[in-house]
Amino acid sequence: MNFLRGVMGGQSAGPQHTEAETIQKLCDRVASSTLLDDRRNAVRALKSLSKKYRLEVGIQAMEHLIHVLQTDRSDSEIIGYSLDTLYNIISNDEEEEVEENSTRQSEDLGSQFTEIFIKQPENVTLLLSLLEEFDFHVRWPGVKLLTSLLKQLGPQVQQIILVSPMGVSRLMDLLADSREVIRNDGVLLLQALTRSNGAIQKIVAFENAFERLLDIITEEGNSDGGIVVEDCLILLQNLLKNNNSNQNFFKEGSYIQRMKPWFHVGDENSGWSAQKVTNLHVMLQLVRVLVSPTNPPGATSSCQKAMFQCGLLQQLCTILMATGVPADILTETINTVSEVIRGYQVNQDYFASVNAPSNPPRPAIVVLLMSMVNERQPFVLRCAVLYCFQCFLYKNQKGQGEIVSTLLPSTIDATGNSVSAGQLLCGGLFSTDSLSNWCAAVALAHALQENATQKEQLLRVQLATSIGNPPVSLLQQCTNILSQGSKIQTRVGLLMLLCTWLSNCPIAVTHFLHNSANVPFLTGQIAENLGEEEQLVQGLCALLLGISIYFNDNSLESYMKEKLKQLIEKRIGKENFIEKLGFISKHELYSRASQKPQPNFPSPEYMIFDHEFTKLVKELEGVITKAIYKSSEEDKKEEEVKKTLEQHDSIVTHYKNMIREQDLQLEELKQQISTLKCQNEQLQTAVTQQVSQIQQHKDQYNLLKVQLGKDNQHQGSYSDGTQVNGVQPEEVGRLREEIEELKSNQELLQSQLAEKDSLIENLKSSQASPGTNEQSSAPASARDSEQIAELKQELATLKSQLNSQSVEISRLQTEKQELLRKTETFAKSAPAPGESEAGTTAKTTDVEGRLSALLQETKELKNEIKALSEERSAIKEQLDASNSTIAILQNEKNKLEMDVTDSKKEQDDLLVLLADQDQKIFSLKNKLKELGHPVEEEDELESGDQDDEEDEDEDDGKDQGPI
Repeated sequence: MNFLRGVMGGQSAGPQHTEAETIQKLCDRVASSTLLDDRRNAVRALKSLSKKYRLEVGIQAMEHLIHVLQTDRSDSEIIGYSLDTLYNIISNDEEEEVEENSTRQSEDLGSQFTEIFIKQPENVTLLLSLLEEFDFHVRWPGVKLLTSLLKQLGPQVQQIILVSPMGVSRLMDLLADSREVIRNDGVLLLQALTRSNGAIQKIVAFENAFERLLDIITEEGNSDGGIVVEDCLILLQNLLKNNNSNQNFFKEGSYIQRMKPWFHVGDENSGWSAQKVTNLHVMLQLVRVLVSPTNPPGATSSCQKAMFQCGLLQQLCTILMATGVPADILTETINTVSEVIRGYQVNQDYFASVNAPSNPPRPAIVVLLMSMVNERQPFVLRCAVLYCFQCFLYKNQKGQGEIVSTLLPSTIDATGNSVSAGQLLCGGLFSTDSLSNWCAAVALAHALQENATQKEQLLRVQLATSIGNPPVSLLQQCTNILSQGSKIQTRVGLLMLLCTWLSNCPIAVTHFLHNSANVPFLTGQIAENLGEEEQLVQGLCALLLGISIYFNDNSLESYMKEKLKQLIEKRIGKENFIEKLGFISKHELYSRASQKPQPNFPSPEYMIFDHEFTKLVKELEGVITKAIYKSSEEDKKEEEVKKTLEQHDSIVTHYKNMIREQDLQLEELKQQISTLKCQNEQLQTAVTQQVSQIQQHKDQYNLLKVQLGKDNQHQGSYSDGTQVNGVQPEEVGRLREEIEELKSNQELLQSQLAEKDSLIENLKSSQASPGTNEQSSAPASARDSEQIAELKQELATLKSQLNSQSVEISRLQTEKQELLRKTETFAKSAPAPGESEAGTTAKTTDVEGRLSALLQETKELKNEIKALSEERSAIKEQLDASNSTIAILQNEKNKLEMDVTDSKKEQDDLLVLLADQDQKIFSLKNKLKELGHPVEEEDELESGDQDDEEDEDEDDGKDQGPI
């Protein structure tokens, strides 16, 4: 009724009625209406106004809408309207068509309203509890509202959800919702929730997120799916990127194996949809997250191993060699394969064995290098191939040897039917395209990285420059091109190759200095005052000359260390030389290249530095500076120190070998001891058996001896051929011999046993030193036991405090019960109206003394009652005003009663439009009368109107007639 009165009042007031007043009346109606239908209609009207009048609705209605969410949980319809209205207030999605300034203002507005909403964390907790409702009209708006809050003020909302009990678990239930729109919006909500928050990422991962997301991707058709697949992949990226715990959990859960079907590409690769390209691109990025060079090496290698074992690497190589694959997918696949094989020998060996499906088959490395040195190929593709080649050679001395061997004279194919990797690199090194020169030089430098053997092998490479001329070495040809003054990119690439080649390789330095033109060329380049573009070349020339000094073994008399330093001091100056050397690390592109191994450049002119080369510069810049400033005496001392260190190293190596041999001997002796112990036990048992046999033989011998003496007494003599109780004398002699032999065997065995016991004692004494370590650990264990005893004592103290607090709480509860009982007794013993006021005052004073603990609560209740009474009086005034207005509007209400009944469920703001229309009709009739139409025609018109509009009241016709 309040809203209806406001609308009708607006009709009578005309254009003075404003939207702010309408919104205010609607808010009053939400706050004061006792009927749920009235509140629901008012919230629905606020929802319709919230998009157009966002600021006004947000300022006036937000508090009322939050109150509705708290109090009207039983009605899903009004909850849904409230959530939609809050979403319209906070979200900036509807502002896309507005100008830039307006959009910025709306974003500020959204963040301000978000800040107001989350100022009370209970509001976010309330929203989380609403998401447990299964009703679509509650759950879906709640998901959208929470997503909008996270977009506006993500970190603050994340923190509230993190400390909310079961907050993340409630949101994870959205992924299991059978309604796709809620499930899909739940994925978007989790995207915003997990962004840049490692703690929430771990909770979401351990709530079985990987399993659910991979199931959704499979259900939607993997790479052939829609945008839902892309959203799930982005969420997986949020969970895994820069989160080692989740990456390990993903690998241990065997989820890498489930990624293999994503990259199954059929024979017909035509007709790739834009969404499929996007999905596959994000899938490849997800694989790279698991094997990124920035991850811990152990975690990366375990993921690389899993990818090879499950066939994922093989699947990626299939895409790499397939036809009809879009260029950006092919580029990203090359980058992905690069990081899957980087630094892992098994994967690198497999990649070396991959062949392209050509006739005859060519190695995949050769096919990729052909693209790298081809200037007609896209720039990003050439960068990707270079990165792949670098990753293939990273910590792969076997692969480096295979690449260099293709350049050596003995392995070059004389028929020329096949092109090798080395030939392609040389062709790119000396082509007219500066980008090919740079890429080939960097690729060849990676074949020499930290591999002194291949640096020496590459010195054997001979190149035929032209017919009739003798071949020149590869090193000489590089310096020849360098001196010809080619493009800066070409010269930088060649200088990086030469610096990598000569570093840590004195033989290569000797070959370089053997050409008498090289040192004058370098000193001339460094000494000249050239423009800024040439400063980088000057710095690299200074680095190359410094390497020639630092790694010089003084085998060439004309270019010994001291002579080269004197040359620098005379022609360049030490300070000037060091300044030129510093140009390299001060270059703007140096720091960019040093950040990531992948050569990721926006355009070819930015391809100046290689990542591995920046490491070499950082390593050599300081030592070269020291070497330049050292005197000859210091050099001699350093040489002596080096020799001493080498001798020391040889001594240490000798002792290490001795210790290693002694360890082996010790192991052998331990094994011998174990075998000897077994033999000893066997011999002991044999000795025991033999002793028992000897004793038996002795007994038999004594018995025979006694019997023989008896026979001698009876017969007086015996012959050699007679028998004594059936035993021959020869047998008696043989038994004696056996007894003697067994005695000697027993003595021998006892002596062997004594020797072995002494050997065991010696070995035990040699192992006495490890025992001291065990003894030293005893105090540590004693300290641990003391700490455990202290912790147990603290725990007992805390338990006793907890028990005392529990007793105190029980005592307070009993006191509270007694006070409540006394309050009831006082209420029953309250005086009747006829009793004297003096007695009542005495009783009241006595009770107040006993209930002093409840006085504060009583005061608060009185304040609340006072506030409620004021609210009640205000509502009563509004009701009186409403009743006075009802009498005035009764006639008009009767006329519009049927229309109001038909349009009761439409939006309330239509009433304003109907009122305006009636006003216009009324004014038009006045104008017709003013224009001079006869009264009879007007009466006929009125009567015709009355016939057509039988639903209207006669009073209305009577009012219009006289006017």
